[in-house]
Amino acid sequence: MQNLNVRSATKPGKKIMYIITDRNRNSLHVGMCSDLVKTLQFYKQMPNLFFNSSDQLNRLIYFEELNSEAVAVKRFEMVSCFTRSQKEKMIRSVNPDWVDLTLGLKYESALN
Repeated sequence: MQNLNVRSATKPGKKIMYIITDRNRNSLHVGMCSDLVKTLQFYKQMPNLFFNSSDQLNRLIYFEELNSEAVAVKRFEMVSCFTRSQKEKMIRSVNPDWVDLTLGLKYESALN
């Protein structure tokens, strides 16, 4: 189920469950969308929508591509209930250095 292939993050018809954080890794926000690039642009345009400016969510650290909305909603609900340590373990299993995956998405979208 886990897939960090950047190309998959923009395929139409797919649902994506993601985790985004701030620069200090204080907040871990779980979300779901159908277009990850547009969702990240939204976070950038509305930096203080969910949190104050020091906790601006701007680093994509994890995402999964899911084949149906029902599966995506179920996965989203499950991960949303995880404790912080469970989320961190899941993130580190595929992104041990918590690299911002947004850079790869920008590169891929520029190629398409």
